[in-house]
Amino acid sequence: MRFLFKTDYEDDIRLFPHSGYVYSYGLLLAVLLIAPYALSSYLMSQLVFVCIYATVGVGLMILTGFTGQASLGHAAFLAIGAYTAAYLQQFNVPFPVYFLAAGLLTGVVGALVGFPALRLQGIYLVIATISFAFIVEEILARWEGVTHGNEGMRVKTIQLLGTTVSRDGPPFYYLCLAVLVLTIVGTLNLLRSPTGRAFVAIRDSETAARSMGINVALYKVKSFAISAGITGFAGVLFAHKLSFISPEMFTLQLSIEFIIVILIGGTFSLHGAVLGAIFLVMIDPFLTYLKDDMPGVIGGVAATLGAGTERAGHIQDAVAAFASANGLKGAIYGVIIVVFVLFEPLGLYGRWLKIKLFFQLFPLYKRATFKRQKIYVKSERNR
Repeated sequence: MRFLFKTDYEDDIRLFPHSGYVYSYGLLLAVLLIAPYALSSYLMSQLVFVCIYATVGVGLMILTGFTGQASLGHAAFLAIGAYTAAYLQQFNVPFPVYFLAAGLLTGVVGALVGFPALRLQGIYLVIATISFAFIVEEILARWEGVTHGNEGMRVKTIQLLGTTVSRDGPPFYYLCLAVLVLTIVGTLNLLRSPTGRAFVAIRDSETAARSMGINVALYKVKSFAISAGITGFAGVLFAHKLSFISPEMFTLQLSIEFIIVILIGGTFSLHGAVLGAIFLVMIDPFLTYLKDDMPGVIGGVAATLGAGTERAGHIQDAVAAFASANGLKGAIYGVIIVVFVLFEPLGLYGRWLKIKLFFQLFPLYKRATFKRQKIYVKSERNR
């Protein structure tokens, strides 16, 4: 068991608390680097989407998890980044230029959205960001001279350093992985800075933050801009991965999926963004298995347990009908969110922390370690 004794301020803001983190993250990075040569093309494609969604999750976590500002409009920021890349490609702008331009433009738009949001909180802020997402979706559909409307736009293959970076090749995977790693490291450094600590102070209590001299309005706008800029970078990669973009791809459902990424992964942990992205990417293969293979498996089990051929066929048809029902994906999302909110508010990362602590303290681990205390001082009972 390792105990960390912090003796100065530098220990509190250290990027890696101890050398074990360096070895474990180094090993993980080595595994990810050799993954293209050990996994199938399908799994590599899924890993690319994990990197892209996790990048969006980190950006959203800066705004929601660390600043406490809710947003259901991040699909719009993703769309702005994607369409900026597709539009500038028409003028043969190099990839590094339009990649940075997409992030900058999206960040500026995010700051503009942050200004009117200064007077809004809670559900009203959520409604405002939903309205922004609808406005952007409508602009993409109507501004045909730039976006080609509902016909969509083709996104050409990346040309980088004189070489073609195919969306299905290892170089594109490494590009997405590099963007994710840089985003996570940059965010970790941001949270260690005065700006990041101001974000957390605003999340915990705006009144207390103001009393400490923090310009709450300025830092809220900063949070919106940084979060949107990171999402814009992910939008460029998203556009190149799909090679075609259209307005109906950036809907409210996609924004909700980004919220699911940070809720299930863990709202207050950057690791949670990656875990949530893995979960989100696994949903579609799971639904495909549920629809194509699960009915036959359940029918076979029923026949093995003594059900007749006709009865087993009815069971198989019922399972197939259930697996093909419209709205099943949304229902699964809803059930999982409710379960996590009720039983594991810290998400998958919170569960991992508890498992790790169990083995660190074994056999001295107590079942009530994480039990919420129900003892309050008298002044707190009326809050």
